[in-house]
Amino acid sequence: MKKPSMISALITLILAAAVCTTYGEPVKDTAGNPVRVGEKYFITPVNTGGGLVPHHHSNFPFCPLGIAVIPYPPGLAVSFTYPFSLPVIVATSSFVNIEFRSDNWPDCNEFSKFWQVDNTSSSSKEPAIIIGAENRGFKIEKAGEEAGENTYKLTTLTGTVGAIPRTSIREAQLVLTNDDAKTLLVQFNKFHDATTVTTSTSPVEKLLPKMFPFY
Repeated sequence: MKKPSMISALITLILAAAVCTTYGEPVKDTAGNPVRVGEKYFITPVNTGGGLVPHHHSNFPFCPLGIAVIPYPPGLAVSFTYPFSLPVIVATSSFVNIEFRSDNWPDCNEFSKFWQVDNTSSSSKEPAIIIGAENRGFKIEKAGEEAGENTYKLTTLTGTVGAIPRTSIREAQLVLTNDDAKTLLVQFNKFHDATTVTTSTSPVEKLLPKMFPFY
């Protein structure tokens, strides 16, 4: 009789092969395992380390929130889902929704936790990535062999997710850009692999209510 772990690995390989025939290739986490729909992962910026958290991206209105790159790992966890289909493995070159997954939410609770591009008329040529969509599609694309193993970038139909310095503090803000120099290269750390705490709350989540007034 096969061990359950071997059966689970075999099922994962079969599902990954099925994804490849319909979408791109399976997205891999830092351990080399396929990223699974609905499970929690930390998005880790490759060039700077740290993590991603919500923040106030404008003085007025305060909501919806934007997204900042902070130097303190691991940030807040996210999950990936498909807008119109139900595969269990996330694939490259396919539209997915990205949603922050946290019960310790700092502000703007009337908005959802899905990511979207700020396409309002007041947005700049590099609009902010904000939180509050019902669902908005992003794509996960391989960053290229020169970027390293299991390294990716997030894209939309009109650009690539990048990071620009914020004027008031040292953290960077996520925006949509067509400037390759600003592209945010990322890796995905599975939630339970990236934190040593025994609860479902990351260290940054515990600090977030105290940190948030400065964002």
